[in-house]
This record gives sequence, C-alpha cells and structure tokens, in this order.
Amino acid sequence: MIRSWRRVRRATPVDLSAKTFVVTGASPGSLGEATARTLATWGAAVIVTTRSRTDEALAAIRDGLEHPARVTAHPLDLASATSVERFADWCHGASGGRLDALVNNAGIHLDLLSKWTAPRLTDDGREIHFRTNYLGTAHLTDRLLPLLLGTARRVGEARVVHVASHLHHRGTNAGLFAPIEPYDSWVAYGVSKLALVHHAFELERRHGAEGLHATCLHPGAVFTKIADKGLDEAGVLGRVRAAFAPIEAAMLLTPEEGAQTQIACATAPGIVGGRYYRDLREAEPNRDALDEAVSRRLWESTANWLSTMPSTESRLT
Repeated sequence: MIRSWRRVRRATPVDLSAKTFVVTGASPGSLGEATARTLATWGAAVIVTTRSRTDEALAAIRDGLEHPARVTAHPLDLASATSVERFADWCHGASGGRLDALVNNAGIHLDLLSKWTAPRLTDDGREIHFRTNYLGTAHLTDRLLPLLLGTARRVGEARVVHVASHLHHRGTNAGLFAPIEPYDSWVAYGVSKLALVHHAFELERRHGAEGLHATCLHPGAVFTKIADKGLDEAGVLGRVRAAFAPIEAAMLLTPEEGAQTQIACATAPGIVGGRYYRDLREAEPNRDALDEAVSRRLWESTANWLSTMPSTESRLT
C-alpha cells in the first residue's frame, strides 16, 4: 500500500492481455515480485525467476490474482552459465515464441560493510558483482534476443529493461576492463551497474531501429531483502539492523513503490530507448556511460566472452 505521507509517481496502467514478460529476481519482498504482480494484474503472461525457493516465490505472486496460471517460474542463477542456458532454453518454449519485454531486475550487492580486502570470485574466476549483475544479465539478454527481435518484427516493439542503480556513479570506465585497485566492493558494485547502463545504451544503438528498445533505471532507495545477504557476515550489526527494520521500512520506499519506474519502462507507450530513468523520468547518468567507444568495446568484449562458452554462439552483433 502506498503511504499517504509519501508522494510517489506511479506507472499508468496499460492493457497487457496479449503480452508476455520475463522478470528476473522475483523473490518474496523484492522489486521483481512487485513488478511481476503488477504486470500480471494488468493482464500479462509473466515468467519470473529466482535463484532458490522458486515455488514459494511463484505462490506469493499468484496469490489473489484473477488469472494465476498466467504467471510461471523457473530457477535462474545469473552467476552460472549453465543455469542461464537452461532457463533460456526453457523460456523459448514457455513463452510461446513471444517476449514483449525482459526486465533484468535480479542482482546482488554484497559486503555492505566493506570488509573485503580482495574480490570474491565466482567459480569461473570473475569478480562476483560483475559476473552476476553484468555478465549474467548480458548472457541472458543475448540468449533471449531472438524472442525479443522476433516479437519486435511481428508487433512493432519489444523492450529490455536493466535495473541499474544510482550507485553506477561510483563506477568508472577503467574498472570495466581492469581489476579495481585497491579493491572496494562498493566500487565493484558500481562498476557492475555502470556496465548495465553501457549495455542498455549500446543495445538501443544496435537494435533500436528494429523496434527493440532498451532502457536502464534507478528504482530509488527501497526496503528489500537485498541487504540481508550483504550483511550476512555482520554479526551483531546484522541483528541490530533486524531489530530496527520497522524504522528502516518506514523511511524507505516499499518494493511496490520502487518498482514503478521499471514497470513504466517496460510498459509505458512511447518510452524513449537508450535513456536512464529515475522516478519515471529521464535522468542524467554517469558521464562515463556516455562514451560510445567504451560501450562498443564492452559490448565486443562481452560477445567474445560469450563465444567461449561450450555449445553456445553469441548473438551480440
């Protein structure tokens, strides 16, 4: 429920009864859950993902919907190439060959207390924020491009929405291609989100003329469970935060409030692609994101990375 004392701009309802959406990161209490519920309420068929407890998340989203069967779910771990491939293969069938919008909401923000002195690496040797937030998202987008482009050709438009963060301002273009020294997990998070902004802008440049439009956004300061994982090593401080959670919740946006900008980016008529949004309006991104040569270099290096995966062929062209 919207708090009466807070003025929150809201996305305008749209009839989505003929459309299909994918929303990643739709665990209970998340921006993804709020986004998926709104899209389903407006009539869309919605495919959601979570890393774990997928059945529980699906039940929470379906609860109270007029047509609950139009929401389906599948596990997805963006840090795992195998998981992305499995989800993409499943999605090509589950979507019925139509995908109007991919809302890339899933992400992580770890080490909120900045205790790490060196990067935590995934199994394939990548810094965990960059691997999950950017490379995993780029991989998924790449694998779903045929669905998106096919829909754009048939109905005139499809969309990709990257949920970035105001913290992309903490990233630098140098951090996209070289280790962050000295290591700072907040900067690493910012770099991963800056990469998403670059990716959205370059996707628009390459496919906007075909009707596939890409946007990125900052959802605002939202009370979700993303900080729980980031503080899982905090000990006493984590318990103190839990005790004061009601106060924190009162000060921050609810997931439903915070989801309004990504909902608008996915559904609003005439949305302008290749832009960064905040509070349902265009906003100024980090100036580093405006360097088209860097966007192109990042795109090409990502395509090279994707092409090295077993039995896959990058569609980033």
